[in-house]
Amino acid sequence: MIKAIAIDDEPLALEVIKHHAKDISYLHIQQYFTNAFEAIKYLQYHDINLLFLDIHMPDINGIDLFKNLKHKPLLIFTTAYSEYALSGFELDALDYLLKPYSKARFLKACQKAKELLELKGVLGNDAHLYVKDGYQLVKINLNEVYYLEADGNYIRFQMPDKQILARLTIKEFLESCPDQRFIQIHRSYVINSNFIQKIGKTSILIQQEDLPIGVSFQKVILEKLALLINSSPI
Repeated sequence: MIKAIAIDDEPLALEVIKHHAKDISYLHIQQYFTNAFEAIKYLQYHDINLLFLDIHMPDINGIDLFKNLKHKPLLIFTTAYSEYALSGFELDALDYLLKPYSKARFLKACQKAKELLELKGVLGNDAHLYVKDGYQLVKINLNEVYYLEADGNYIRFQMPDKQILARLTIKEFLESCPDQRFIQIHRSYVINSNFIQKIGKTSILIQQEDLPIGVSFQKVILEKLALLINSSPI
């Protein structure tokens, strides 16, 4: 299931997206926003695969909004202004829907998102990532990763029965992995929030390993974890 949100200052434009999306079984639009800043806050704490985004909005330009996102989902622009097309593709936008667009055109854009997310291993229970281990590409099942530890220009994936050292930085991992259960808690550590056993003020317990929370991360991390816990089903 693709998890998405839509941002447009025009309510009627959001109604069009809602109408087109209702019959697409693999697409779930979790929220619709006319206020761009409320959407930015939502994106900080929720795992989103796909963003439908208007460009010409009164509070903030959609291009600037996307540039400033820390975790960037796949992007489909929805706009009435064709002159922004070049800027959209410079941001690696997956597609550019020029208003008014048909349901068939909307479906085509969604299908592109589905195919790309499946290729990346993001959809379904088999969420995975391919990393370089020496001269080989190794498939890592993200559902099994307890945490990641930085080691120079490498990161170590800690898993139930093994460790994998990959030539990858934490920044590169977070940019390539839109799954927000992975949270950076320290300049050297990223955790899988599914495996948290205990949360303290300065550390988090993951599978009997007490991992430090960096001072600069404390406020944001504790707020984010609190929201994850509160939004989890009982």
